[in-house]
Amino acid sequence: MAKKEILEPSHLKSHIGYRLRIVSNAVSHSFAKKLATLDVTVAEWVILREMYSYEENTSPSAVAEITGLTRGAVSKLIDRLLHKGLVTRAESSGDRRYQDIQLTPKAAKLIPKLSKIADENDAVFFSQLSQPERDLLMKTLIKLAEQHKLNTNPIE
Repeated sequence: MAKKEILEPSHLKSHIGYRLRIVSNAVSHSFAKKLATLDVTVAEWVILREMYSYEENTSPSAVAEITGLTRGAVSKLIDRLLHKGLVTRAESSGDRRYQDIQLTPKAAKLIPKLSKIADENDAVFFSQLSQPERDLLMKTLIKLAEQHKLNTNPIE
C-alpha cells in the first residue's frame, strides 16, 4: 500500500484575498462609523450617491442595476430613506406598476458632505500609497471585477 502524501496547508496570511478582506473590513468599518454620526449607513450612502448622478427621477430597478444590489435590497433601502426624509416615491406617470424615486432637497445637501467623508476615509487608509500606486491598485481591482463579472460600476 502506497503512503499518502500529506500536503502542508498554505498559511492564511499568504492569501491575497485574506489581505484584501482585512483592508476592506477596516476601510468599511471606519467609513460606517463616520456615516453613523449623520444617521446614514454605507448601503444607504451607495443608493444616495448613485441617485445623485440622476438629474431627474429614477426607479428602484435602475438603482438596483447600477449598484449591483438586488431589487429587494434596494426596496428596503428606499423604504429606510423615505422614513429619513431623504427620498420621495411616487407611482410612475406612465405605468402605475412602476415607481419613480427622487432625492429630497435634504438629501441633495447631505450627499456632498457624505462624499467628503468617503474621500477623507480613503485618504486615511491609502495615503501611504503614491498616486501611481493608487491608480494601479484601482486599475487592478477593476480588472479583476470585470474578469469575474462582478459589479464594476464605480461609485463616483
